[in-house]
Amino acid sequence: MNSRILRINILLFGYAFLYVPLALIIVFSFNSTRSIYGWESFSLRWYSELSKNTAILESVWNSLKIATVSATFAMIIGTFAAFSLVRIHKFKGRKLFETIINMPLIIPEVVTGLSLLLFFVSVQHIFGINIHYGIPTISIAHITLGIAYVVVIVKSRLKEVDISLEEAAMDLGAKPLTVFTDITLPIIAPACLAGWFLAFALSFDDVVIASFVSSPESTTLPMVIFSTLRTGGLSPQINALATIMISISTLCVIIAAAIAYQRQKYLSK
Repeated sequence: MNSRILRINILLFGYAFLYVPLALIIVFSFNSTRSIYGWESFSLRWYSELSKNTAILESVWNSLKIATVSATFAMIIGTFAAFSLVRIHKFKGRKLFETIINMPLIIPEVVTGLSLLLFFVSVQHIFGINIHYGIPTISIAHITLGIAYVVVIVKSRLKEVDISLEEAAMDLGAKPLTVFTDITLPIIAPACLAGWFLAFALSFDDVVIASFVSSPESTTLPMVIFSTLRTGGLSPQINALATIMISISTLCVIIAAAIAYQRQKYLSK
């Protein structure tokens, strides 16, 4: 009985450690004062001021654009890379190819950001290309980071796919591209989607790599939040924005759970 109580207490402590800070952000986003040390009264003041803060809203839009583009390209490139590693067992440079893909998983983000900055500077110097630092360079950097995570997810799913389905389709005259689009891709589509969401979250949340390859005109939301904390402390407008983001994320999780439940209920009939 004591061990059961201990396990419950550990579980409650874990949940409190994860979600109490989020609850505090939500609560203080409705506080009428800037202070985070006490509650004064309920107010929507900070949501009103957030709607007029063009700097934060523009950074949110930049982050959404960068995350969407980088996640999409990372999913496409990562899916084909995973397919090559799983289905083409032997090709020249396979070990090097796999090592290069996995390197962003183990290299610190500071090193990745610095190396990408040096790469862009070298390209600009050697080829005389005028590189516009900002959304394009941040997107390229995040694509590089996201590919590694997509490959890991899609590759694990591809290993579980029964290859006899693909072989049977090719025996019946289907071309390799048709086999991939009509058989393999629908099976691994959930893994591709999971990789897309992970790459999106990594891009939207990144501040280290983006700091190296961005420009003052194209700052992302994490960079704005970090800069605000360093200069003026925690702004209640950030609490309001965080509350909106938490609400949207929670709504998406609820919708996904409802769809999964309905699908499971339909399949069990």
